[in-house]
Amino acid sequence: MKLLFKTIRETVRDNIRTPWGIWLAVLSSFLLMALIAGLSVFWFGLSITNLTDLVPWGLWITIDLSSIAVSAGAFSLCAGVYLFGLKRYAPIARTATFVGLIGYTMAMLALILDIGRPDRFWKSLVYWNTHSLLWEVTMCVMLYLTVLLFETMPILASFEWLRKKYPRIAEKMESVHHYAPVLAIIGLGLSSLHQSSLGAVYGVIKARPIWYKPEMAVMFMFSAIVGGIALTLLASMLSARLTPKAKVNDMLVERVAQFLGYMMIGYLYFRLWDWLAQTYTYEPGRTEAFELLTKGTLSFNFWFGEIIFGALLPTFILLYKPTRLSPFWRMLGLAMIVGGVIAFRFDTNLVGFLAVISYLPGKAMISYTHYTPSLVEWASGLGIIAYGLLAFSIGVKYLRVVDHRITSEEHETVNVTSGEAVQA
Repeated sequence: MKLLFKTIRETVRDNIRTPWGIWLAVLSSFLLMALIAGLSVFWFGLSITNLTDLVPWGLWITIDLSSIAVSAGAFSLCAGVYLFGLKRYAPIARTATFVGLIGYTMAMLALILDIGRPDRFWKSLVYWNTHSLLWEVTMCVMLYLTVLLFETMPILASFEWLRKKYPRIAEKMESVHHYAPVLAIIGLGLSSLHQSSLGAVYGVIKARPIWYKPEMAVMFMFSAIVGGIALTLLASMLSARLTPKAKVNDMLVERVAQFLGYMMIGYLYFRLWDWLAQTYTYEPGRTEAFELLTKGTLSFNFWFGEIIFGALLPTFILLYKPTRLSPFWRMLGLAMIVGGVIAFRFDTNLVGFLAVISYLPGKAMISYTHYTPSLVEWASGLGIIAYGLLAFSIGVKYLRVVDHRITSEEHETVNVTSGEAVQA
């Protein structure tokens, strides 16, 4: 332990005035603000937030939904590598697994703040409500987080201090890699269940007409897959341009980006179909909420955040070869997809709350409410995002979570062998 603290002190002293040290200082300031905000919430309760009975899910749930969505690259890419035999993409799946672990822990931090009584989280483990979709989501998230911890053990074992101080523990953690196919199967099942069930949680709430539809589960599942893959590729490319510690095989990234472009066609189809389906007739509550989304206060988010910049433009960028081969345009397209998925989760979460329908006898009366996150919500929410950036930055610098060099060597070997075969 003394060696660990000595290493930390030396690292801080050597890096305090470097760009890395400044980056850590900025993120640490956000974490400190989030700690103060979080303690305030625990001490004073949710009354210091702008959450109400009409809008009980706000910024924190949006961060929760978005974190889980953009972490879905872990199960989708791991399934491609270990279940479909796409071994050359294993380094990208490795990055996705680490991003997935960070995303799910970010979601857990947001939920700890949002549930108001985090000391009672254990009750879902003891008192099973098998008729509740939220209970299923809770169980799947906790179980899948456990799977992600096992999947990231070989990554964590590459930490130099751990390898020197506790070599046997590091060796045991590395050996978990042999069970990667089994973990991939379990992770695929658990993640698929709760990604779709998150949408179904909204889709079964009859009191919120704009949510009450069967396609919610499909939309949440599809948006999570495209968002997770996009964030993994974007984080890899961005890391390679900011630090020499990250090594990226651009050809692998480009191929996955092309596949993502085709998947965006499917996402666009479902999103536009969902939009057009709500224009057929008038339905109390749903029509008013739909107009709020497309013509009201959320219209900018919908048209520009979700549709134009979040789906249409990035689909064109990733499918048009000249722009896809350009690192700048490819990164821009990937960033747009991530932003579009976050906008979709934000709009979906809020639009159902902002249009309130009364079920008193007589004609249905529709009223509107509003929601703006409080300073406490912003401070804690930005702190959760800062934690995610800090964790990934440390992973890139010390754990080699973005390293495609092995794949590059294997690909060169394959090319040489193929060339010799052609010549023969």
